[in-house]
Amino acid sequence: MNQKFFDIPKEKQDRIINAALQVFSQNGYRHAGTDEVVRRAGISKGLLFHYFESKLGLYIFLYDYAVRYMLLELAGGTEKNEKDLFALIRLIEEAAFRACRQYPYLKAFLDSAREEDCREAFQAVAEQKRRYEKRLEEILRQADTHLLRPRADLPRIMGIMDYTFRGLTRERCRQENFSPEELFGEIFSYLMLFERLFGS
Repeated sequence: MNQKFFDIPKEKQDRIINAALQVFSQNGYRHAGTDEVVRRAGISKGLLFHYFESKLGLYIFLYDYAVRYMLLELAGGTEKNEKDLFALIRLIEEAAFRACRQYPYLKAFLDSAREEDCREAFQAVAEQKRRYEKRLEEILRQADTHLLRPRADLPRIMGIMDYTFRGLTRERCRQENFSPEELFGEIFSYLMLFERLFGS
């Protein structure tokens, strides 16, 4: 990546980042088109490739940027003494919500990258992906499973919540009038439901 990207006005940086986040999150790497990115960003294709060299270069930058942004939000929003699973998940989702106020498609992009079927793109971000997942695991490892209902199956509970939140994100981010506020409103309402079902 050309470091001069960070010399352009922040508004223009964010316009390019947001356009790319939307296109990649809605289409996946293989079907995401740089023509659509530049159209949404309002820049020339030559300028895009001047900064990122290639579609893969843009994707790698984007993933690295999204992970760094989320890790900063998580650093400021997680409570080290929290033991309640649902409170910890809420802290993670609140961090994602703060990130999405600046970059609406950031959560959808990170979710889509988990399911990326292009080997080249998947491998290119593997190290950052491990770093991000390790941090999430560290947060969730704080949870005291004794605070769940007796005989609660933690892996299945986590699977149900993950499947639900990713499904909501995938569905909502494809809507023309996508709103992070509405998405996270739904996520938090489902989280409360799961807490009532599985919490002690």
